[in-house]
Amino acid sequence: MYTMASEQATVVGRETCCSQYHQAVELVGKRWTGAIVFVLLEGPVRFSEVKRLVPDLSDRLLSERMKELESEGIVERRVIDDMPVKVEYALTAKGEALEPAVRALKLWARTWL
Repeated sequence: MYTMASEQATVVGRETCCSQYHQAVELVGKRWTGAIVFVLLEGPVRFSEVKRLVPDLSDRLLSERMKELESEGIVERRVIDDMPVKVEYALTAKGEALEPAVRALKLWARTWL
């Protein structure tokens, strides 16, 4: 049975797919983003370490994804005042909250792919 609610057809008894869910899937599902978040779950790392941990990822694309994740508040860029100056990337609380979803997806992949 279909009903009209807010100009949207819904099936009675089923949850609708909201725009926030779609936005989250698009964000984390973007090429290389899930892998970057996964390697950051273990703690802060430098750019070159992410490159080693995510094979086949180009510098340009890694830089682009890091900027996107930083603008979304998922990753923070930390400058360590040392000689030489070091830059590392770490998950924010918002990024760390993705851990159950990212780990569940990895388990699903190992089981089904």
